Amino acid sequence: MYQISLFFLKFILFSLFGYIAEMTMCIVLDHKITNRGFLCGPVIPIYGVGSICLIFLLESVKSNPLLVFLFGILITTAIEYVTSYGLEKIFHNRWWDYSNNKYNINGRICLLNSSLFGIGSLAIIYLANPIFDKFLNQMNHQALIIISVIIFIIFIVDIIYSIIVAYNLRNQIIVFSELKNQKLARIPGMFERMLKHRIKIIKVYPARLLKAFPYIQKSNEREFEIIKKLQVNRKNSKKSSKKKAKKKPTKKSN
Repeated sequence: MYQISLFFLKFILFSLFGYIAEMTMCIVLDHKITNRGFLCGPVIPIYGVGSICLIFLLESVKSNPLLVFLFGILITTAIEYVTSYGLEKIFHNRWWDYSNNKYNINGRICLLNSSLFGIGSLAIIYLANPIFDKFLNQMNHQALIIISVIIFIIFIVDIIYSIIVAYNLRNQIIVFSELKNQKLARIPGMFERMLKHRIKIIKVYPARLLKAFPYIQKSNEREFEIIKKLQVNRKNSKKSSKKKAKKKPTKKSN
């Protein structure tokens, strides 16, 4: 139990490390703070998974920084490609696209990111992992287990909620795709009326997720503008109904 808790907390720390790195990049490039993760919490699990894989797989070449750099590029790039492909198949849309970057493969990975991952691999193996090991090994075993259980519960709740939101987004995109392929959707106003009928069951508009992965909205810009407009109108309609209900005079008893 202790070893499992130890590796889980290390996974969380690396996921947090990745979250901070992504946040820093957003501040430098976009001059604003953006949660770039799939989850609501301040962790990006792909960094945790990648880091743990690097620690296990590169132990035998740890004495050679060049091999750590090169194998780090291969391992992390493979993880990014598989993650991109998996998310697209599961949620019916591509979550990021590097097609505009030089030396990319299917827009899922690119040389620039892979090179940064190689540098990150050096930081993980020679800097972050020794620090995390020292920090966690100093903790009381029982306290470490308790903390890991609490964080695990929060982590699972976050995963469940985030998957619900992501599937909600997936359903919207599927609706768009279906309606765009129908001839009736080409008639002016018909697309909006059909879409309004189809999105009645959709309750959550995943604004945070779209900010984290702007390519999703960019690739479906017109459709998201329409659905946002429809949902705003639906809210305004509900407010108007409530106001009318309050203003409606009550019958006086004789």
